[in-house]
Amino acid sequence: MRRADRLFALVQLIRGRRLSTAAWLAGRLEVSPRTVYRDVADLQLQGVPIEGEAGVGYRLGRGFELPPLMFTADEARALAVATRIAQQWLDPALARAAGDAMSRVLSVLPAATRAEVDRMPMMAPPVGLPPGVGNALQLLREASTHRRLVELAYRDALDHRSVRQVRPLGCFFWGKVWTLAAWCEQRQDFRSFRVDRIESLRMLEQRFSDESGKTLADLLRREESCAAPAAPGS
Repeated sequence: MRRADRLFALVQLIRGRRLSTAAWLAGRLEVSPRTVYRDVADLQLQGVPIEGEAGVGYRLGRGFELPPLMFTADEARALAVATRIAQQWLDPALARAAGDAMSRVLSVLPAATRAEVDRMPMMAPPVGLPPGVGNALQLLREASTHRRLVELAYRDALDHRSVRQVRPLGCFFWGKVWTLAAWCEQRQDFRSFRVDRIESLRMLEQRFSDESGKTLADLLRREESCAAPAAPGS
């Protein structure tokens, strides 16, 4: 990699994280930490507002802007494939947004690179989420974003049916299955629901706020403390 390209990549890496250590930067750039120290010092002398120091980490000062980002051919191919796959497993709104974002990326690429991406023989057939599951996933995502309770009718693995009011905390993708992590108001505990087993649901007007012991962070901490993770979809 030319030094000019490495300096540009270094700024991009620092800009993309809250704090980046020299060791992490060196690993990504495939250089020594000493080279990172030297490159950071040179960038600072050139007026790039990199804050921090060796042994602590670096971050980019506010207000610093770079020219529009240009992707390499391999980066564009990777984004295109990832978008094609993701669109089959996202809710309808996010799938459309992913397609629109990829179109913007393609529009600024050189014609030759754009043609290479279009001809790339890696496709994602439409065998992802059934429409009903996609629509449910979108409603759950919106309810979680707007902190609204959800009432759902659920059928579990043993074909037992129940109606719950839950706080939707987050949705998790397990390869072919999405699950909802939620705080169940009836059980007063965390529960996991497979989205494809939700028979009906509606977003309620009632909002919820973070309470100690009932947040996604609390659930993740509890899962981390368990010796074996729970199977998705109770």
